[in-house]
Amino acid sequence: MSWWRKDKKPRRPRRESVERLEIPADVWEKCEACGHTDLREKFARNLNVCPACDYHRRIRAHEYASILLDEGSFKEVEADLRSTDPLGFPEYPQRLKKASAAAGGGDAMLAASGTLGDMPVHLGVMDFAFMGGSMGSVVGEKIARLGQRSLERKYPLVIISASGGARMQEGVLSLMQMAKAAALLSQLGERRIPYVSILTNPTTGGVSASYAMLGDAILAEPGAVIGFAGPRVIKQTLGQDLPEGFQTAEFLLDHGIVDDVVHRRDLKKTVGQLLRHMSGQPALTGWSAP
Repeated sequence: MSWWRKDKKPRRPRRESVERLEIPADVWEKCEACGHTDLREKFARNLNVCPACDYHRRIRAHEYASILLDEGSFKEVEADLRSTDPLGFPEYPQRLKKASAAAGGGDAMLAASGTLGDMPVHLGVMDFAFMGGSMGSVVGEKIARLGQRSLERKYPLVIISASGGARMQEGVLSLMQMAKAAALLSQLGERRIPYVSILTNPTTGGVSASYAMLGDAILAEPGAVIGFAGPRVIKQTLGQDLPEGFQTAEFLLDHGIVDDVVHRRDLKKTVGQLLRHMSGQPALTGWSAP
């Protein structure tokens, strides 16, 4: 019995010799809307939609392409187009290099072909990581070439917008892309070739004033900010307070500006059904989220 004596406890190894298990900091992600923190893998499995508040986080162009296009059908086109500095804008070449490094090359528009529910389509996706998804000459040219490909092959066209508007470093050349894109899209309408426009957060400026709002069907992601000028500018111009939720996808749906607000997990199914309906083809059964 050890009532009157003190037993010696085995010595613990020194702290330096204990293997410490630490979780890397980049494993976690935090929702920008509600502050919910969760595993990055869980966000990825949920298509980067917050599992707590359903906030649709901003994703890259290739991620949208993988959501919409059938597996193994993606093929990038017009990948060799690059922005130049036609107006000699100060430090624009340096900004292009920095944006290209941040976005992984290319420009603010990813152009691709593939199939969506076994239907061949052409797809354009804007990448906000490249200078805020600004619309420059390359963006307009890619849309025009996608439109031309759709005219030649009679394939539907889908464009996903995420942009702050025209690229100021290219001045009037950037604004001219609005008219060029609209002209090609009008030819698609004359030939009855479907064009679906998908608006994500944000879709503003010259993009919202041109091809983003010219779709045969206009869809938007929940909570997306959509408009031309900012709320402060509009408030100063009108001289009155703006309604609550002004310039959100839900507000625009209530006022007939967009046709539907679609959750990211339902995007492929909804677009596929729309394209088949507009093309006069029977709907597919057994749709599932990617």
